[in-house]
Amino acid sequence: MLNKKSIVAIIPARGGSKGIPQKNIKSFAGKPLIAWTIETAQQSHYIDRIILSSDDTAIRQVACNYGCDIPFKRPAHLAKDDTPGIAPILHALEHLPSYDYVLVLQATSPLRSSADIDACIAYCLKQKSPACVSVSEAAQNPFWMYTRQDNGTLRALLPGEQPVQRQTLPSIYALNGALYLAKCSWLQHHKSFLSEETLSYIMPAERSIDIDTPTEFAIAETLATMSHTPAFLI
Repeated sequence: MLNKKSIVAIIPARGGSKGIPQKNIKSFAGKPLIAWTIETAQQSHYIDRIILSSDDTAIRQVACNYGCDIPFKRPAHLAKDDTPGIAPILHALEHLPSYDYVLVLQATSPLRSSADIDACIAYCLKQKSPACVSVSEAAQNPFWMYTRQDNGTLRALLPGEQPVQRQTLPSIYALNGALYLAKCSWLQHHKSFLSEETLSYIMPAERSIDIDTPTEFAIAETLATMSHTPAFLI
């Protein structure tokens, strides 16, 4: 709780991952992937309750072992490949007591820190904004992106004169998937964390990996291992 505002964290984690089988509970730097998110959330000073939304028995058991609350089982129709990401969050809010804010923490962002969580919450509440999402600076700038025409020529993705030096490029940010925070009542009305009112909380690239492929899993695991060695912390 912060400024007398109650905050519930929801970890959505369905079974049936195609790219990485059982991704959410796959061993990641010594413990199940989802455990990293649960333990980080437990270290927050502001989160009042941490719950799991999952349809999968194995995921539910692992989350329970790490102290995550599991008040309900996610219905199968909300755990399909084409289920909109907001759907299980709205479902969870319907089955929970009233909270002021909801924070969504995807298990596929294991490198976020509790400091990121608390800073995002504090920033959003200080600015009295209805929502805040985490971003990181985009690795590839769209001002240097092109579409390829049928005849093999290139056409600039963004219209107008293209910058020729990196120093003249505007800073571009992308959602990193680590933090989605909103007032519960506002989210239930808008059914999206994104609007013209939504604030952005900037995270560094090394804590912004959203695991979707085996390559991303390996890179994130390497970074997680490095971050827990004395040489890295000096």
